[in-house]
Amino acid sequence: MPPVTLLLPPALVGALWDHAEREAPRECVGALGGRLMASGAEAAALYPLANVSSDPERTYLAHPGHLLRALRAMEAAGLTLVGLYHSHPRGPAEPSLTDTRLAAYPVPYVIADLRTRTLHAYRLPEGLPVALRLEEPLD
Repeated sequence: MPPVTLLLPPALVGALWDHAEREAPRECVGALGGRLMASGAEAAALYPLANVSSDPERTYLAHPGHLLRALRAMEAAGLTLVGLYHSHPRGPAEPSLTDTRLAAYPVPYVIADLRTRTLHAYRLPEGLPVALRLEEPLD
């Protein structure tokens, strides 16, 4: 089961927004590496991925080879996949039917709404909200 809370440090939040803005009006996609904890997960690294969707302004599909490289980089760094993210350049920050249908990993899916500049996370395919903490780790 995915974590109940996902901690995103400010540096990763900034990198996620930078990626989303660079790709607009296309949807961006990426992976979050980090550590699992009793209360949730803490992201420590962001891995931008190529969107190879045939309709990238409306949907995303991570390049499989890039995702595999990101997963291997996480493993080498002692991290695990704690989330996936993508943008909705025209909003909203909630999962589309396609997002829900294609969800394949048991991690939070973070959606960046460029129109309102908001981030939300969900367990998919259930569509259940996941709490996002946008702050520095307490360590």
